[in-house]
Amino acid sequence: MSYLSTTLDRRALLQHLGAMAAGLSGLQAHAQGSAWPSKPIRVVVPFAPGGSSEIVARAITGEMGKTMGQSMFVENKPGAAGNIAMQEVAHATDDHTLILGHIGTLAVNPFIFPKLPYDPVKDFTPITLISKVPSLYVVHPDLPVKNLKEFVAYAKSKPGQLNYGSAGNGSAGHLAFEYLKMVTDTFMLHVPYRGTGPMLTDLMAGRLQAASVGAPALLPFIKAGRLRCIATGTTARLPQLPDVPTVAEQGYKDFEMTQWYGLMAPSKMPKAHIDKLEQEAIKAARGKLVADKLAQETALAVGNTKEEFAAFIKAEQARWKPVIARAQIRPE
Repeated sequence: MSYLSTTLDRRALLQHLGAMAAGLSGLQAHAQGSAWPSKPIRVVVPFAPGGSSEIVARAITGEMGKTMGQSMFVENKPGAAGNIAMQEVAHATDDHTLILGHIGTLAVNPFIFPKLPYDPVKDFTPITLISKVPSLYVVHPDLPVKNLKEFVAYAKSKPGQLNYGSAGNGSAGHLAFEYLKMVTDTFMLHVPYRGTGPMLTDLMAGRLQAASVGAPALLPFIKAGRLRCIATGTTARLPQLPDVPTVAEQGYKDFEMTQWYGLMAPSKMPKAHIDKLEQEAIKAARGKLVADKLAQETALAVGNTKEEFAAFIKAEQARWKPVIARAQIRPE
């Protein structure tokens, strides 16, 4: 065999081996790229630590982290009624950042703020509705009413003379009571506070007559007789308060008032990732461990599809737009 022939054969062999190596490298890169998630997933909570939002987020991420192939961790980022966190996550491009959506950031802020730094529909993709937290309607025990029907009659007999408190303008409690005022055609004065704690102090002292607050914060005071619950905002009675009828039961059909929380992703996230998140989030939300954790806080586990969650958000926006316009609610 000539020297030239040997050289050509060797060169051809090296080229063939090089092509094989490049092909294997490409396959490996493709496999690595499809192995998502490739690092821990961050779930941003747009509120301060310690509230229902953090409880819900930690319950769902704790279970999802067991099956996603990577851990999930919660990061609180409060400020501007949730707008700061929503803006940040809307522009996240790492494919490993999610946010806890909320009635405020998705269904209320669009109608309160003249201009938002995010679009709740275009900038985010719904994954699943995780949980609903019931709102309760309570009065001071000295008020001569024992149920919603009596309360409405009493309020109509004293237009503008009753005061109700909330944790602030645009808060869930503010919205809940304005919604009740709208459907019952009553007129009461709103007294905003900087937080639920100081508002409840004044309510129990008799300086306010009524309020609407999430169930976890109210149950101990209701059980102790320091507040009287006249209705729940849920569609069915609560096991913790079996003798208290819902607003709907007391003559206001289809009335529902709950705070709610759901998992959202930036709209730029690939569909394959969204589908995986949806599958694991539904499994976790419908599982016994998450349901039990949330039940301890009087929260109800849901776990619906991304299409159902998207339709729910749209319905909530339609519900709250006229309430906010009627009450002329503005950010503090």
